[in-house]
Amino acid sequence: MERWTGSHSTGVFSMSFNLDPPPGFRGLHPALPVRVYTRNLPHWRQEGATYFVTFNLADALPTAKRNELAAMRREWEARNPPPRDEAAWNDYARTVFRKVEKWMDAGYGECWLAQPEYAVEFRRTILNFHGERYELGCFVIMANHCHMVIRPFASYELEDEVGSMKRLSAKFVNKRHKTTGSLWQAEFYDRIIRDTEHLYRVVQYIGANPQRAGIARSAWHRWINPAWQAAGWDFDRERSLGP
Repeated sequence: MERWTGSHSTGVFSMSFNLDPPPGFRGLHPALPVRVYTRNLPHWRQEGATYFVTFNLADALPTAKRNELAAMRREWEARNPPPRDEAAWNDYARTVFRKVEKWMDAGYGECWLAQPEYAVEFRRTILNFHGERYELGCFVIMANHCHMVIRPFASYELEDEVGSMKRLSAKFVNKRHKTTGSLWQAEFYDRIIRDTEHLYRVVQYIGANPQRAGIARSAWHRWINPAWQAAGWDFDRERSLGP
């Protein structure tokens, strides 16, 4: 297993990491091509890769916060004229993620997924095609967003699989409330997980999200692949490591 050394007072830790990769995991492959496209955020795609994905309800960010993100994007583009390299895009994406994560944990919006009925149904939706169209490593369902580790199988696109989860859950909520419209924000945050050490940090970050947000343990909705648990991977630290 992993071994941690360092100081809790300084927050500086080093890790001797010797966990084998969990079943089915494949990190960023240096010899395979990567496709990149950009909307509000950069997105990297590599066939067979495992991703850390975050997506949130459409009302999780108030208008003022969305405006702040738009202003931050304009300022960043002015400071970083084209061509922009991968490191610059990565830094920008991490900055956006950290801001948005704090705002989402603050509990803006209707927070439909805080209701057990909707959280349980969304869990069922997420797991619906696990092992058939994608492999899930773990996930956590928060009041207004979701984090997951997912590896789409060949011929299935990440956008399509996340989009399917969104559509099915939106249909369920809208039917219950006799409403229509978009439940989820269209774009989502994603990163290709580099290697097993990066994966470990992501898994622990996901597992600790309810605690960071101050949610009672009885209300947590998180899951980890049983095959990964059997291989020694688990939510075994309630301390945020950062993805």
